Amino acid sequence: MNHLFKTRLNAATFVLIPACIGINYLGKLFASVLKLPLWLDSIGTCIGGVLGGPIIGAVCGAANNLIFGFTTGDSITLIYALTSLGIGAAVGIMARLGHMERFLGAILTAVAAGLTAVVISTPLNVIFWGGATGNVWGDLLFGWSQSAGLPVFLGSFLDELVVDVPDKLITVLIVFAIMKGLPKKLTSLYDVNDEVEILD
Repeated sequence: MNHLFKTRLNAATFVLIPACIGINYLGKLFASVLKLPLWLDSIGTCIGGVLGGPIIGAVCGAANNLIFGFTTGDSITLIYALTSLGIGAAVGIMARLGHMERFLGAILTAVAAGLTAVVISTPLNVIFWGGATGNVWGDLLFGWSQSAGLPVFLGSFLDELVVDVPDKLITVLIVFAIMKGLPKKLTSLYDVNDEVEILD
């Protein structure tokens, strides 16, 4: 268990972070242009978590939100850096536990990432948006929950759940396919079984 947060600091790791941030941006742009009812903005975060571990995954996720927020003036995006940080850390931990080696493990990783996002984002949604997420599918469910007299927090939780779990399922399966296609020579650059520096 003590290997979970080990992070190998080398040139490959420092190149990985901006590359993952760029992938996040492209995923978000793709979903936005096609008006998909998903985010697809954490593919890079998950790649960072799988290759570099939970700390690198968390850095990739949080940095993506911070850069986008500061460059666009979107202060709400800055707050959701907490969610992206959690997603990267969750995927990194699951990967270090070996769950990204097999398809069923990737499914489990996706569920863990999705639930992490739900738990962190729900209170933020309630505080800043009255419980809504801004996602068409989720907000339809939220509207129904409020008309049915359910508590705002529960409605917001369900809203987030129906968006984040499917989103992370698609995201993690994309990452799983990418990882299977990468050469061992590349992935070994991030192997913490050799010389490591520990960040915690």
